[in-house]
Amino acid sequence: MTVTAHGALPDLTYDVVIVGAGVVGCAIARELARHRRLRIALVEAQDDVGQGTSKANTAILHTGFDAVPGSLEARLVREGSRRLALYAAESGIPVEPVGALLVAWDREQLAVLPELAAKAEKNDYRQARVLGPDEVYAREPHLGPGALGALHIPGESIICPWTTTLAYATQAVRHGVDLHLDCRVERADDGVLRTSRGTLRTRHLVNAAGLYSDELDRRLGHHDFTVIPRRGQLLVFDKFARALVRHILLPVPTALGKGVLVAPTVYGNVLLGPTAEEVDDKTATGSTEEGLALLRDRGRRILPELLDEEVTAVYAGLRAATEYDDYRIRVHSDQAYVTVGGIRSTGLTASMAIASHVTGLLAACGLDLGEADDLEPVRLPNLGEAFPRPYQRPELIAADPEYGTLVCHCERVSRGEIRDALASTIPPHGLEGLRRRTRARGGRCQGFYCGAAVRELFEGRS
Repeated sequence: MTVTAHGALPDLTYDVVIVGAGVVGCAIARELARHRRLRIALVEAQDDVGQGTSKANTAILHTGFDAVPGSLEARLVREGSRRLALYAAESGIPVEPVGALLVAWDREQLAVLPELAAKAEKNDYRQARVLGPDEVYAREPHLGPGALGALHIPGESIICPWTTTLAYATQAVRHGVDLHLDCRVERADDGVLRTSRGTLRTRHLVNAAGLYSDELDRRLGHHDFTVIPRRGQLLVFDKFARALVRHILLPVPTALGKGVLVAPTVYGNVLLGPTAEEVDDKTATGSTEEGLALLRDRGRRILPELLDEEVTAVYAGLRAATEYDDYRIRVHSDQAYVTVGGIRSTGLTASMAIASHVTGLLAACGLDLGEADDLEPVRLPNLGEAFPRPYQRPELIAADPEYGTLVCHCERVSRGEIRDALASTIPPHGLEGLRRRTRARGGRCQGFYCGAAVRELFEGRS
């Protein structure tokens, strides 16, 4: 197993190099890892997997009911949703099938609901149903006044995006994929990548660089699309708010996206967001006074009591939107190169189907895949509030008392879980990485009480 974060890169020629270790890049690496004869590298500019768009999203496992019918995105989301749901059950990724309500707040929105139900059927999703106001309020008693109806999408679920990305990457590395972190690709030409850590050579290249996929594409001579970063700011409410909401509450979508939603998380919190702001800066992940005010205004309409609850965190993510409605997945056979661009918020759901699609494109442009083997399953630590955590399992604590020694009391994270994360296949290189693996410092106090103890464990690596 090879994971590097510094030093010289291997002096060899890979069969495939994948640029970008977000959820899509990691899924592609995992899919290719089935083919044992291939030498594969996954390179990431930052110090951990899932550090870009993948770490800051609304964490929804979509059905694809509202995708553009006939689009590549519609097909891959539909396929990916089914595959990821099965993979999550196998790998310990927390998923809760809470369903979604697309709430109409005026007659114009109400009139759109049957059209959206028809669109869902075109996307092969046949469980969508229009509800009247009485049934809507029976399902969501804390919903703000004035809802005229809703489209019920029972198949929508909430999921942990961090564990998903880590599970893909862990499985890939355990099956021979080299993961090179802190390795920014600065130039690319004819199978030679000049990176911040030296040169990499490859026979085939996959560009899954997310926000930077258009820039790498241009370095290779293509001007197919432009990434327009779309910032989404979100508020995270304390676990006490969880009882206020049972479904993912969606607005009727606009041209800018699905709008501001209220959704429970698998960690027991409630999300409010995201905004949808087109920005010029691909690092502009800060929050703004205007953005947070907009969220509070929208949230007050959707779920008024939510605004009385305490906010435990504020964050923003950037989606890799382009000028097109569909994914920009393109094969350039003469360069043995595949671009995986324009992967927006549905990329988490579609990731496994995208990986399978890209593998087919690589084969079409000359990659000899050889035989495919089954992968040894992985089992990631459970971070979900609805599932037993180690501190709740007497048999586990009896075998290893470290699982009964809580370090982060807000999220009930034990010393044993932190120890395991630090010794894992892809260990965290910072406290934020440790938080994404364990939830330590991610709760109500945001590390005020447990921060020193967590840091001591991280720095001592014990």
